[in-house]
Amino acid sequence: MTYSAAQDAWGYPRPEAGGEPELLDLAGAPVPHYGTGSLADLLPTLAANQGVPGLTASITELAPADRACVFLVDGLGWEQLAAHPAEAPFLTSLLGSSRGGTGRPITAGFPATTATSLASVGTGLAPARHGLPGYAVRNPSTGELMNQLRWQPWTSPQVWQPYPTVFQLADAAGVHTAQVSAPAFQNTPLTKIALSGGTFHGRMTGEERMDLAALQLAAGERALVYTYYSELDGAGHRHGVDSDAWRGQLMYVDRLVQRLAEQLPPRTALYVTADHGMVDIPFDEDSRIDFDEDWELGAGVALLGGEGRARHVYAVPGAEADVLTVWREVLGDRFWIAGREEALELGWFGAPGECDERVLGRIGDVVAAAHDTVAITASVNEPNESSLTGMHGSMTAAEQLVPLLEIRSS
Repeated sequence: MTYSAAQDAWGYPRPEAGGEPELLDLAGAPVPHYGTGSLADLLPTLAANQGVPGLTASITELAPADRACVFLVDGLGWEQLAAHPAEAPFLTSLLGSSRGGTGRPITAGFPATTATSLASVGTGLAPARHGLPGYAVRNPSTGELMNQLRWQPWTSPQVWQPYPTVFQLADAAGVHTAQVSAPAFQNTPLTKIALSGGTFHGRMTGEERMDLAALQLAAGERALVYTYYSELDGAGHRHGVDSDAWRGQLMYVDRLVQRLAEQLPPRTALYVTADHGMVDIPFDEDSRIDFDEDWELGAGVALLGGEGRARHVYAVPGAEADVLTVWREVLGDRFWIAGREEALELGWFGAPGECDERVLGRIGDVVAAAHDTVAITASVNEPNESSLTGMHGSMTAAEQLVPLLEIRSS
């Protein structure tokens, strides 16, 4: 049986058509399942089940496996996969296996974006702990925006994210650990702080990665292997998640997963998951609100961070309350809009009360998460990001729910 009630389990009331728009109820915002079923819980569960000390198997539906592989497909949201059975027959046949055979998805975490999600996967920590709470956030030490995907401007990776990765803990415990990805990712700061530990193997093609991942799984009696594919996400950003280009990439991913599944060594569990889903945003003024052209939204704002569907808003000192009020008045019927402390207490970035002190200033004074098919663009300061068709970051089902498909060898 597959999970077909995503909107019921992840549901929230939409404003009634006509009449005065109502502010969205923040208490009704869907919150990631940190500690029970989020991306941050996956690797700790797999490694704890392999006997790595200091970790907790909090996704209780997953049975232990001596060898475990995580294949993360960038942008493969649960809803997008479920909507395309013809393009992905093999993956579709596995929907019922998700989350330990319950047929349910897991959640990405907030924001549902690559840098945040990969840090959550690799460290086993929520964003409030690992400290990558968005695509672009303020560096409290410099006052500048830092792009955490491109790591610009430069800051020390180990200072920015000081916790060990699950791979490092597993490697120290004698588990054979490896990452198999594109060679370009080997020495990036994001790889170093989120996915380091054991050995990195760079391979250009998807087929090469699948074949090498299978070999790495067989290289130890206990093994933990990670492999990654990014091009599906790129097609969605450029062309949209129902475009021919995106569908073609999904067909290719389907073949890659089957190729790896057919090579699994004994006593292996393969998990196919993703860092986020995606939403196509129409190219009209109602759907794309240009911050750089909106004096009202810009009043009292020193920096605009995050991305179109998950914004960190940093106010001029003393203007925090006014900025929050204005953003709620202007956008509160289409976005969940919270102050920093409110968002933390609601559990957007992790369990309430668990935010590290070093991370507080990276989170916006105001946090805006899109509810409708809408984005806050910045045509002058973010021309490339503002031109994308597919976007992500918020807490809607289309962005937040990701698969955890499972294949086991005997």
